Amino acid sequence: MFRTTVTSRPARLLAAAGVLGLLATGCTSNTPESDDAASSAPAGAASDNDAPGEKVTIGFSGPAADHGWLAAINKSAQDEAAKYSDIDFKAAEGTNDPSLQISQIETFINDKVDAIVLLPTDGAALTEVATKAMQAGITVVNVDREFSSPFAARTTVLGDNYGMGVSAGTYACRLVESKNLTDPVIAEIAGIDSLPLTQDRSKGFADALKACNQTVDNRVAAQFTVESGEEEASNLLQAAPKIDILWNHDDDQGVGVMAALENANRDEMAFIGGAGSANAMRWIQEGKMEATVLYPPTQAADGIRLARLLAQGKGMSDLVQPAVPRRVVLDAPVVNKDNVEEYLPLGFES
Repeated sequence: MFRTTVTSRPARLLAAAGVLGLLATGCTSNTPESDDAASSAPAGAASDNDAPGEKVTIGFSGPAADHGWLAAINKSAQDEAAKYSDIDFKAAEGTNDPSLQISQIETFINDKVDAIVLLPTDGAALTEVATKAMQAGITVVNVDREFSSPFAARTTVLGDNYGMGVSAGTYACRLVESKNLTDPVIAEIAGIDSLPLTQDRSKGFADALKACNQTVDNRVAAQFTVESGEEEASNLLQAAPKIDILWNHDDDQGVGVMAALENANRDEMAFIGGAGSANAMRWIQEGKMEATVLYPPTQAADGIRLARLLAQGKGMSDLVQPAVPRRVVLDAPVVNKDNVEEYLPLGFES
């Protein structure tokens, strides 16, 4: 079930999005100028956070890699751990089964790891065992899907689902203005409608469109898969003979959406994606897609970095209060032709 790797620290890879830049800067620039200042600083706050420290064991449990974004989550955690000689990284087999994931966390607890980074298949279902780990003195870092109790994790790293919608809607308003669209038809292909993350993305999109007095004219929901993306996009295209702006929530299902657009010979619209896949960014370069909004899979890499700091008793001295925050919400920037070269190395393969 587990593979254990004692990692070495190779040359730095490209910095990931979110708090990574903050952590990577280290703390040497904030070294106190006097002994008095040093004595008043919290332990570990005024040190180079990237310098090797006490050896710590970090367990990671993530999803089954049956989706490009989810595969990227697992890889980002493993790649980040490999940068540090002071991390003993234990990765459980990816799973979509809450019962199996609970047993994985139980194993980590029995092994007395120093920290656990966990993207739960179901936040509510994993809350009890995560709380048990915390009560055993193991630092838990929750990624992407929140637990139902604040006592289940020391800190939580999240993408900004509502912010994704806001970014997409704000960009759509810019297109309405720049293209001088007087009565635009705006369409939306959502993900799984029963999920709060989908509801948040749709709400953010609708709220942002209010700024330019627009609403969603046509909307369908898919299942975050290529097949569902193609099917639902085909239905949408039949219902809407003209679309000016289309926002698709997820770039993995966007592969199917693009196939439907090409099959129907529909290229009149500005196509905006979501999540930040490499193929979406290549389509932007080729002029086949207008933009995509990031939902970074580097959340897991951020989780590894934060777990390391917490397990080593370090802080983040770029903050006035250097303790690692309880909650980190990553940005949801828009990637278009102007900045795609910058973000392409961070794109995941669908």
